[in-house]
Parts: sequence; C-alpha cells; structure tokens
Amino acid sequence: MKFHFTAADYPLAQSALAELQRLYPSHPIESADVVVALGGDGFLLHTIHRCMPKKIAVYGMNRGSVGFLLNPYRVDNLPDRLARAQSVTLHPLRMSAIDVNGTSHEALAFNEVSLFRQTRQAAKLKIMVDGVVRMDELICDGVLVCTPAGSTAYNLSAHGPIIPLSSDILALTPISAFRPRRWKGALLPCKAKVVIDMIDPKKRPTSVVADDMEFRDIQTVEIREDRKQSLNLLFDPENHLEERILQEQFQP
Repeated sequence: MKFHFTAADYPLAQSALAELQRLYPSHPIESADVVVALGGDGFLLHTIHRCMPKKIAVYGMNRGSVGFLLNPYRVDNLPDRLARAQSVTLHPLRMSAIDVNGTSHEALAFNEVSLFRQTRQAAKLKIMVDGVVRMDELICDGVLVCTPAGSTAYNLSAHGPIIPLSSDILALTPISAFRPRRWKGALLPCKAKVVIDMIDPKKRPTSVVADDMEFRDIQTVEIREDRKQSLNLLFDPENHLEERILQEQFQP
C-alpha cells in the first residue's frame, strides 16, 4: 500500500509529518493508494476536496483540536491499521449561487452550505424546496443545509439535529431566527433541491459559504446533494464515524 502524507501548516502537524516520513516511504499523490492527512477537521475537509477528483481514499489522524472526523494519532503499525480500516462514502452538497451582479458561483461542501448576513441588518430569506415555497420570509442571521457527516459540526452548534450517517437525510437549520422565532428547521430527503432567495439583497447583503469557500452579495442559492461525486474516508473499526455520530446523540 502506497501512502501520501500531508499535514496542516502548524508545528504539531508538521512534527507528525516528519515523524511518519522517517518511518514510512511517502509517494506522490498521483501514485498513492491512500492519503494520510495530519491536522484538524478543517484541514481534513481541505484534503477531501483535493483528493476527490483523484478518487483517492483519505485516512485522517488528529493533530488539531476537536478532530471529530479523524482517527487518533499513532505512528505504529500504520500499514496494519489501514488494512483494517473501514470506509465511509461521503457525497457532497453542490452549491450554485448567483450574486447581485449576475455572476454565477459553484462549490461543493461535505459538511454544510451556510448563508450569513454581512451587515448589522438581519437577512431576509425565502425558502423553496423542490419548487414549493415553504417559507415566504425568514428573518435571521442565516441558515444552513448540512449533510449527515456535517450534522455534528456547525449545524449542532446552531441547535440543529444530529443525523445518522446512513439516513439519506439533509438538515435545514436556521441560525438565530428572529421571525418566525420558534422555527427550528426541517429534515429533508437527500434528493431535495433547496432554493433560497435573498429578499432585498442590496439592502441586506448576504454571503454563502460551502465548507471553506465563501461568496458575497448573493441573490439566490440552489443546494442539492451531488450523488455523482464521492469520497471514501477511512476509519479505524473502533473509531468508526457512524458510531461516533450515534454516540454524540447521548452526550450530556
């Protein structure tokens, strides 16, 4: 099995990279079977985006802070760990947006697509699902659509639901909703197409963020899962992502 090692640009991750490269041969990414990513969840997402077009599996080890999407860092028996690793197939969200100048933007997101107000004024949004207007006006700081893998990230911080990995469900979650104040969001089938229009986008400018890609002054956004795109993420059997997401629902 050929490894390609990559690490975030901070001392803990770089030190781990040097240690692994002393112990195991590192191959160019084009000829590697597995990419071993060293860092935190943000760096792992960056690596996933980089590896997806190449169809290379990614095995992350935590050299960051939370590390929810990563395995524990250990240097011993890495070939054996990877031989035992279990694969999770992730499908990203495809975000298509048009800004107030008519410019189109596209990006993929494995965690979530989020909309945020850019100024002191709240955003005003109209939400459609599969061509049906479900909310004429949502006044809020923002709103997000997340995948099951991303449901324990920003979505959970915004009081959205944790979604089992195999559920084929997306979460639509408001961020600090002002009106309707008691709306907590919705669960949608993974095939749903969500279109969000900004109401008065020049007076109330709104940005959209797909994982780590941001576009500002947006007029309309379309979000749907892209089943044609996929990435295999590898986990130790005792650290499997599906079990970790399930456990998260029982945390005090």
